[in-house]
Amino acid sequence: MIAACFDPDCRACPRLATFLDDVRARHPDYHARPVPAFGDPAPRLLIVGLAPGMHGANRSGRPFTGDYAGILLYETLYKFGYASAPASVSRDDGLQLTGCRITNAVKCLPPANKPEPAEIRACNRFLAAELDTLPDGTTILALGQIAHQAVLRAQDLKLKDYPFAHASDHRLPGGRRLVSSYHCSRYNTQTRRLTPEMFEAVFTRIQRED
Repeated sequence: MIAACFDPDCRACPRLATFLDDVRARHPDYHARPVPAFGDPAPRLLIVGLAPGMHGANRSGRPFTGDYAGILLYETLYKFGYASAPASVSRDDGLQLTGCRITNAVKCLPPANKPEPAEIRACNRFLAAELDTLPDGTTILALGQIAHQAVLRAQDLKLKDYPFAHASDHRLPGGRRLVSSYHCSRYNTQTRRLTPEMFEAVFTRIQRED
């Protein structure tokens, strides 16, 4: 991955940088820095989440690893042939992704898991650079509305032309495809807003029409 896609020392957002400094002081064994993408360098599926979770990616240094949201995601990736194991435990657990990469719209842990609009915009340049590296015909799976909109902004597309909905499926200029889902967060899965069956149906659709 080219350097423009990620900066492990980025401090462009003062609120996030200061918060990470504090988290690192309280949890010296945590990654507590911008979290890089994980997976295949030339994927046919790029999954875009929102941001690292406090005790998940922010701790482990790998997207969706060690937090509740990663349980359903990695189980589903394994079931559909993208992951070598059904659970992502740590950066050194040997898990591999094939044909798939996971990234986030915001690379740093935000307070209360809520990045501010200016922070989402500031980090969008990294997502734009990453999208530019994707092979033609790649499918992008956005987890949640913020990730969905971040992908569109990174491609200089109007939000109103590609509305978010669970299982929405848009063909983007240049041959890319944007499929979106409700985020696989603890709240969404425990309230049944997103069930495993609903999530798997999104992946079935991606593979059927890939």
